[in-house]
Amino acid sequence: MNFNFQAIGRVDSCFREKFAIPRQPRLAPASRAIIELLAPYDQHEATEGLESVSHIWVLFVFHAAPSGEAHLRVRPPRLGGNRKIGVFASRATHRPNPIGQSVVTLEAVEPGRLLISGHDLLHGTPVLDIKPYVPYVDAVPHATNALAAAAPALIEVQWTPEALRQAQEHAQRLQQPVVELVEQCLAQDPKPAYQQPSPDRWYGALFWDFNVTWHYPSADSICVLGLLPAKH
Repeated sequence: MNFNFQAIGRVDSCFREKFAIPRQPRLAPASRAIIELLAPYDQHEATEGLESVSHIWVLFVFHAAPSGEAHLRVRPPRLGGNRKIGVFASRATHRPNPIGQSVVTLEAVEPGRLLISGHDLLHGTPVLDIKPYVPYVDAVPHATNALAAAAPALIEVQWTPEALRQAQEHAQRLQQPVVELVEQCLAQDPKPAYQQPSPDRWYGALFWDFNVTWHYPSADSICVLGLLPAKH
């Protein structure tokens, strides 16, 4: 059976590239995004009642990730990036169909758009549907998952004085929690688990309109080096 879907919205996200996006939603509470609803769903009738909801499920398209039958087995980052498991045992972005789902915090309902936080959505992500989170059925207190029994351990994030100054300037300019977001994302150690970088190797990721660079002074710490305007 084949089905055709039309996007009902598009994400305007703080995450402008895939690298350093949290591997699960709600791991970076400081992340912010706007779901811009498309006609005819940008009308009040489509969101009426949503203001009484604190969290929503967002169904979306992994528009920047390969998909299809070639991905019967995947290498989840949580398992080190080398071990393969079945695609249905993983939340990897490589899916038979490029469909993802995330539960996010609904900050506000505005005409034609939804303000959300605690998300893992790439800028430009097409949204297929939005559903309210219902605690009494969606929360399963005794659920288990031996492959991901607990949140991964965080690593220490340090700042150079200049990088912290730049982050604070961007935060004031954008009116966004830039320092908190960078720390929450980098503390999850975005590099592939199998890499053992030397201190002179730099990494970078694009947030909003600036590029964050960092290195690993030790195996269990990150130092943010700078937040410079992105090159276009």
